Amino acid sequence: MNGNIYKGYRGEALEALKNFGAQVWSDVEIKTQTGKFTGIILPRSETADSLHVVIKLRSGYNIGINASGIQSITVTGHREAHYKIPEKEFPYNPQKPKVKLLGTGGTIASRLDYRTGAVIPAFSPGELYGSVPELADICNLETEKLYGVFSENMAPEQWIGTAQAIGREIEKGVQGIVIGHGTDTMHHTAAILSFMVQNSPIPIVMVGSQRSSDRPSSDAALNLMHSVKTAAESDIAEIMVCMFGPTSDAYGLLHRGTRVRKMHSSYRSTFRTIGDIPIAMVSRQKITPLRQDYKRRRRDRNVTINTAFEEKVGIVYYYPNMQPDIIDSMIDNGYKGIVIAGTGLGHVNKPLYPALRRAHENNIAVYMTVQTLWGYVQMYVYDTGRDMMELGVVPSANMLPEVAYVKLGWALGQTKDPEKVKEIMLTPLAGEITEREPSNGYLIFQGGIPEVEEFISKYVK
Repeated sequence: MNGNIYKGYRGEALEALKNFGAQVWSDVEIKTQTGKFTGIILPRSETADSLHVVIKLRSGYNIGINASGIQSITVTGHREAHYKIPEKEFPYNPQKPKVKLLGTGGTIASRLDYRTGAVIPAFSPGELYGSVPELADICNLETEKLYGVFSENMAPEQWIGTAQAIGREIEKGVQGIVIGHGTDTMHHTAAILSFMVQNSPIPIVMVGSQRSSDRPSSDAALNLMHSVKTAAESDIAEIMVCMFGPTSDAYGLLHRGTRVRKMHSSYRSTFRTIGDIPIAMVSRQKITPLRQDYKRRRRDRNVTINTAFEEKVGIVYYYPNMQPDIIDSMIDNGYKGIVIAGTGLGHVNKPLYPALRRAHENNIAVYMTVQTLWGYVQMYVYDTGRDMMELGVVPSANMLPEVAYVKLGWALGQTKDPEKVKEIMLTPLAGEITEREPSNGYLIFQGGIPEVEEFISKYVK
């Protein structure tokens, strides 16, 4: 019993709760040396520290209060946690398109239990309808949980399984597919699915949330509505990532799966198209294409699912004074491919040259990208680049490092012939290589610059 009422608390924080007669899910007013805080005491994970009491404020935000600074805890009530969302039957409308939501992990949508402060994950159609009823205005929704892993644990096994599930759903006749995914490695999965799933006749939209639904600034519900609308109504038949556009709730952006990258650890508008512009904007009312060179929706069910993948591929981020033993270790451990994120136009230091030569002699495919992210590898400009090409390093145009990594694994899954691998790598298949960077493909509004500050002041009050 005590384990339940003090769930996750130990050490100094547990003693504070016991001393003042408080427990998890208690409504409390906590007085500290710095002020008073009113909220609900939340449970803690087993790996959390033993120094803080965590409460959910009335604003919806959570804060940790140092137990050593607590002067008093006044309990004003207690709530019971209910971890089940009441389901409402998702209404079926034969006039609306059928969309399949595939879950890989994390919480694509959730609901805050205001009686307890608990965040309850929602995934079944009934639960999602109870959490985001607007979905019923868009489509007939079906769901399937493929995996339940954090995005950092997504790997070839999950990529392959997801691609195969997409193929099954297309064959069944769905009008669009949404994939719920954690944001941290969403761009890796979007890239590999762009190669494993080719010539899709329908939209395939990846979506996640940067902030959970227990926070007032959560982007979960709106991202879900935008992605489902895209899957149901858009004529863009590509692998896309759908996330917030601006920091406001005005619209989301649809990014091509091979040109998108997560660029901020916590910002809601974290995903950006790199070296190009997004495919489209999406709001609850409409989808507005920003370009016309996308693959269109088709009525047939033809799709190519090719999941062959070589796992012994690595990506190396070059840094000054890097030693050759890093490359040598990959050679000795049987790696078949190496992607380097080099400096500038695609450079590394000379001490790495012998290791790169050895990699080439061992038929290991080595490809160069740039850690600047924007721009192209141009190894012919300086002697350094030309020397490395002589050693067998292949420039990868403007492929993003993570995209080159997954594409190399996929290419080596098709063939081990170095020339055929090179042909696959340098042939654009899903927009991963572009002929040029558009004039508005690199825009960084740097704060502090007078003209930028003047522009921002017009819209940020």
